[in-house]
Amino acid sequence: MKSSSLSSSSSSRCLYVPGPVIVGAGPSGLATAACLKEKGVPSVILERSNCIASLWQLKTYDRLRLHLPKQFCELPLMGFPSDFPTYPSKQQFVDYLEAYARKFGIEPRFDETVSWAEYDGTLGFWRVRSIGAKGEETEYVCRWLVVATGENAEASTPEMEGMGEFGGDVRHTSSYKSGQEFRGKRVLVVGCGNSGMEVCLDLCNHNAKPSLVVRDTVHVLPREMLGLSTFGLSMWLLKWLPLRLVDRFLLVVSRLMLGDTARFGLARPELGPLELKNLSGKTPVLDVGTLAKIKSGDIKVRPSIKSLKRHAVEFAGGKIENFDAIILATGYKSNVPSWLKEKDMFSEKDGYPRRPFPNGWKGERGLYAVGFTKRGLLGTSMDAMKIAQDIQRCWKEEAKPHHYDKR
Repeated sequence: MKSSSLSSSSSSRCLYVPGPVIVGAGPSGLATAACLKEKGVPSVILERSNCIASLWQLKTYDRLRLHLPKQFCELPLMGFPSDFPTYPSKQQFVDYLEAYARKFGIEPRFDETVSWAEYDGTLGFWRVRSIGAKGEETEYVCRWLVVATGENAEASTPEMEGMGEFGGDVRHTSSYKSGQEFRGKRVLVVGCGNSGMEVCLDLCNHNAKPSLVVRDTVHVLPREMLGLSTFGLSMWLLKWLPLRLVDRFLLVVSRLMLGDTARFGLARPELGPLELKNLSGKTPVLDVGTLAKIKSGDIKVRPSIKSLKRHAVEFAGGKIENFDAIILATGYKSNVPSWLKEKDMFSEKDGYPRRPFPNGWKGERGLYAVGFTKRGLLGTSMDAMKIAQDIQRCWKEEAKPHHYDKR
């Protein structure tokens, strides 16, 4: 779509966008643009990277697959190809997103990093400033702003005493591709979520010697129960039973299938997996083979880190072990407060909408959020459809001819 220019100079230009500006070309931004397009509303997507779904394409490990069955991960208006497996690979998911963008004619403006966005009360519009690959500045003026940078905008890395002293390879999972380069090495993985567990398994499969830091309680569930996906079974049971009863069922079946995980250093939280997810957003780990490696002793479980030393780690309790590398599976965080100058909708503390799901998608003065539900791609799709519907209503209102008194 074409934007009309308000002014221009050699170093910066100003563009008026008739529809919404969407910040971020991950699944959330693409889903919103597609839903808007279907309703006849044009949009502009600004993306700091050089491709769509940059987290998936550039910052994920090779063996990654979708943790949930494909029917729970499709975006609105287009399902996965029928020949895709139940749990599509990283590349298959990227192929799906690229086909999705082609189908809806979505062409993000790549290499545009949004540095600042603020509502201009005098103009009655949002002003969004971006910096291009060569440092050129563009200001977009728009009636609606959709924040689609999501929960995983920046790697979250903990401060650890002695970080500079360690001397070995310390990296976040966003820089980890495969266990191939760690063959034969002693590797400490920090964080026992789905990524940490899977990276440990990958290291094992490449003959590395992984240890896993478990700092907190964690729910480990089998990926499938009774021949069905655990997630799908949970969704179905919740239609008929109260949440706590479904939680109890999941824990009984998990105990039968996996044994007592606490015996291997993986103590369960007090709250059940679904209740905990609803209250804190903390996702249970869906086991894809890591637990068997922990049971066999191929993966060692370790307590929290006290400090790092030269090629060694001191754990809580005083034990010191040597390691060649440390991989931080410590997750990601929102970066919204760093560029969006707005305090009502988004929390400055964590960069999430202040109102919890399902009410966090809409703010004031044409501001929206998509992909902050802590409910994965299913939550993203729900947000995208609501946003498109709401913007279409405003779009139609504003397109109505106005009759002025000519006296």
